[in-house]
Amino acid sequence: MIGSGEDSGFKKSNTINRRMFIFAAAKAVVFFGIVGRLFSLQISENKKYLTLSDKNRLREARLPPVRGEFVDYFGKRIAKNLTVYQLHVVPEQVEDFKTLIVRLKDILNLSNNHLQELIKKKNNQKPWETLIVSENLTWDEFSKINFYLHELSGARPVLTVGRNYPYNETYTHVLGYVSEASVEDLVTNETIKERNVPGLRVGKTGLEKALEKELIGTNGVQRFEVNAYGKRINQIDFKEGEQGKTIKLTIDTEIQKYTQELLNGRAGSISIMDIYTGEIIAMNSSPSFDPNLFLYGIEKDKWKQIKKDPLKPLLNKTVSGLYSPGSTIKPLVALSALENDVITTNLKVNCRGHKHPLELYGMKYHCWKKQGHGYMSLQNAIKQSCDTYFYEAARLLGVDRLYKTAKKFGLGNVVLGEYFNEKKGVVPSTKWKKEAIGQNWYLGETLINGIGQGYIQTTPLQLCLMTAQLANGGHKIYPKIIYDNNQETIETIKQKMKFAEENKLKDSNLLSATEKLFKKDEKTYDALYRNKENVKFVLDAMFRSTNEIYGTSFSSKIEDPKYQFAGKTGTAQVKRITEEERELDLKTNQIPYKERDHAWYVAFGPYKNPRYAVSILVEHGGSGSSTAAPIAKKLFKFVIDRHELREKEKKKNLATTDI
Repeated sequence: MIGSGEDSGFKKSNTINRRMFIFAAAKAVVFFGIVGRLFSLQISENKKYLTLSDKNRLREARLPPVRGEFVDYFGKRIAKNLTVYQLHVVPEQVEDFKTLIVRLKDILNLSNNHLQELIKKKNNQKPWETLIVSENLTWDEFSKINFYLHELSGARPVLTVGRNYPYNETYTHVLGYVSEASVEDLVTNETIKERNVPGLRVGKTGLEKALEKELIGTNGVQRFEVNAYGKRINQIDFKEGEQGKTIKLTIDTEIQKYTQELLNGRAGSISIMDIYTGEIIAMNSSPSFDPNLFLYGIEKDKWKQIKKDPLKPLLNKTVSGLYSPGSTIKPLVALSALENDVITTNLKVNCRGHKHPLELYGMKYHCWKKQGHGYMSLQNAIKQSCDTYFYEAARLLGVDRLYKTAKKFGLGNVVLGEYFNEKKGVVPSTKWKKEAIGQNWYLGETLINGIGQGYIQTTPLQLCLMTAQLANGGHKIYPKIIYDNNQETIETIKQKMKFAEENKLKDSNLLSATEKLFKKDEKTYDALYRNKENVKFVLDAMFRSTNEIYGTSFSSKIEDPKYQFAGKTGTAQVKRITEEERELDLKTNQIPYKERDHAWYVAFGPYKNPRYAVSILVEHGGSGSSTAAPIAKKLFKFVIDRHELREKEKKKNLATTDI
């Protein structure tokens, strides 16, 4: 019995010991497991979890690139940058989007329409794409958002860069405007795609679009620490982006503003060009619109108003408007006829007025003057703008020879290249009509082409270039609107023009002769004439047209030689005039607006030592002599008074470049 009890106690003791061992072993396994895991977390996977921790604590943001600015000839900022406060939301980071939006409505006093647009926009984009709740917060609104940020999970206040056009409508058709980058912008422009951030503004029209690559700048990067609510508490690192290039224009803001005043309430265009350097001094299309309206999305009503305006403020009339040049082309017709030896300066033509028009194949060709001009010489025909004389000159010249002269002097070609949506226009020829319309050319078409009507279509800037190249003595120039730091002096340009004149050969070897003296990359100012005396004759006739009695712009003459200018009026018909309408002889204000003639004037001055060429168009303005020429009278005084300031600035710029 005793042995049996001892065995039982021994077995019981062994069982307890075995259980204790298993328990101890289990504790050891758990202990070493915990130690091993701690070792793994603290040592082996330290970098991994430190990175994850930092991702919760640290944020990195790519900042919008700082856009380059535009300045005028005198360094005035005409397109600049402003700090803009915005509110962004990433929907996938928001627990309850509706709750957040309702809270933001209370804080920012958002309208119901705004809320509906936000919800619609959110539903049309990816959950991870940034939704811009407000693009232009005031400082007070921005401060309130930051104050309540702890209860606005997923909302992110952002400092970004906005555009500002301080001169409002003055530069719209030159600079264009910027607006939020579209899908098309991202697809077609690799630079925009690379530097895109939510709310990025890019150029949509004008120089803003044409020079996007130079203007856009590079992105900055900001790293910062946030608290549990995502609110920034500390900036860790900041890498500044590079601002886009500042681009200087040749335009004088004061003259540009004045051209806008002169065209106020009218549809039209004014262009002013340096006849030697080709610098655009002013380039205004009227009416215009405020580009600041487009920065944060234009209101629908405002957009409809601009689009439906019958004066077409969206059209850059200076480079994209096509018009019959009317009588402004007569100096070029005269030059071409003289150069081709089909007339002499002594040729006389009898203009007998409406009762005895020129008749050709059953068609009648009238002069604008009802009672006729009588016997006209070429000089008087330019001076008094006799249509009958130029019908005869065009008949003798032929359309193809006029085509060659017109092309040389800048018609039918783009003037400023790739910067604008510029139209070439039409300078007709027999070949052109056959290819474009599939018909033969008729003599009657040559006659009306000789007075700037019919198929011929030009832009105001082309006529400005034509006038500039006549005014400088008949030499090719190179128009530009972007200021060139390496530009040539006026003296150098005149020397090159003189060289081109002295070395002009009958077999057209001027280019090879010029290359012997100048480097291949230098500009040559080719002579566009055969006989310089022909150019002088035409310029003298334009002077008489403005400064002698019976001249079509005599009423706009200036006595002071400092401001004296020479020019040519033009009145371009927009519809064929019937015999009945001709007999009525209605005044401009008695004709429906859309049926009134366009008023033209081209001019250069000061006459004694010319420097500037001007083209002025007033759409449906009636007569060039009564509407466009008086604008030139005011304009030349203003431009010439600012000439000395421009010359001082030029010398300063050249001195800076030399250093």
